[in-house]
Amino acid sequence: MEDSKVAVGVVAGELETLANATKNQNVHWNRRSIYKVPASLSAMNRPAYSPQTVSLGPYHCTREDLKPMEEHKQRALRYFLKRTKKPLPLFVEALSPEVQILRDSYDQLDKSWQGDDKSFLKLMILDGCFLLEIMNLDNISTDFSNYDKDDPVFSSHGKLYVVPHIQRDMLMIENQLPMLVLYKLVAPLHDGIEDHDYVNNLVLGFFRRINKPESQGGKFLHVLDLYRKSLLMPPAKPQQPSRRRPPKRRTDDNNWIIRSATELDEAGVTLKKSESTSLEDIRFRRGVLRLPAMVVDDATEAMFLNLIALERLHVGTGNQVTSYVCFMDSIIDTERDVALLHSKGIVRNALGSDKAVAKMFNSLSKDLTPDLDSSLGVIRKDVSAYCKKKWNEWRANLIHTYFRSPWALLTVIAASILFALTVAQTVYTIYPYYNTNDSPPPPSAPPPTVSVAPPPAPAPAPAFPPPKRSRRPFH
Repeated sequence: MEDSKVAVGVVAGELETLANATKNQNVHWNRRSIYKVPASLSAMNRPAYSPQTVSLGPYHCTREDLKPMEEHKQRALRYFLKRTKKPLPLFVEALSPEVQILRDSYDQLDKSWQGDDKSFLKLMILDGCFLLEIMNLDNISTDFSNYDKDDPVFSSHGKLYVVPHIQRDMLMIENQLPMLVLYKLVAPLHDGIEDHDYVNNLVLGFFRRINKPESQGGKFLHVLDLYRKSLLMPPAKPQQPSRRRPPKRRTDDNNWIIRSATELDEAGVTLKKSESTSLEDIRFRRGVLRLPAMVVDDATEAMFLNLIALERLHVGTGNQVTSYVCFMDSIIDTERDVALLHSKGIVRNALGSDKAVAKMFNSLSKDLTPDLDSSLGVIRKDVSAYCKKKWNEWRANLIHTYFRSPWALLTVIAASILFALTVAQTVYTIYPYYNTNDSPPPPSAPPPTVSVAPPPAPAPAPAFPPPKRSRRPFH
């Protein structure tokens, strides 16, 4: 009995210790924004989540294949200090008070970084200065004369051959720096004030993003967060209201199924390009479906995968990009759908074949579930209801059966011509018969008048009768 009481006390004590260990979890959850992608997400395409040229932050800094870029980071730090004409201790002082906050930004951070403030701070400053120098390459007002003309990175050669790969790596969720690092590093250059707009515009300009998103206080979590919100930036000028009703409870689970682009076109849905490039600018009104234009290139797949991972892993981010990808996968089944969207100016293919674009969208949405209670869920139901109207179904079936193949079209045309000729021949054959028998007879002419002469008067009798002839036989 005593042993049982001891066991109960031990178990209760251990459970209480475990419970108390979670007291500070809320603080960590609120601060973390950079994640390692779990195997359940990365199993199908691990390279899409791993940097190939440069390591930013603590997750990949020890990889041997990324070591060659470290010397370029050190040179960038030297020229950053030379260009800004500020002493290095000034930047160290700006970041030192934020070490714990910066460390808490990373989920599943290796324990070796937990007690080593010096190494962690060094990493943040080195990577942050490198990013500022890289993003300033396109800034006309920035003087890069201190760099050698043959510099492999900070030169026209580097802009052409190296920078595109760095841009790709900067959009990896595992390869992020907290934006706080960049805000703090530019503060000494602006009289100690964190110029959020300067940093945000620098990032957007580097990625050729013209849409400037808004956030509370102008702050963003990291480059990937800012880039995502620029993709979702609503159009500046108001547009015609669409049928974005408040979501209702689902009653028919089949209402969300939407046809492919070619089938929508056959059903009478007109596809048009939206006025803005915001991924949220998808509207359906009076049979017209408007979609934002987008360029699909070699970096598109990795970009979308990392944005989807951010929405899945970071609580409160939203699911707009995931919903967009699911919607595009629904209307893109084959290369014919891509070709149709390209003809409408919606998809600009820089990837290669239309088949490759279709395959990309089909693979992106694997294991994704569309949010039927979102605004895109409402549009799905509206488009589906429009296509189910009797006339639109009949029209779609007619086009799908007789007009998708050129041979079928020629057959229909030939049959129509033959039918028309047959009808014409029949008409010309029957018309004379009905014209002869059914038309009233012409009016008859009056009978000709015949003059009848009166009979002649009888001749008068002679005065003397003629002599009688003898009847004797002649001898």
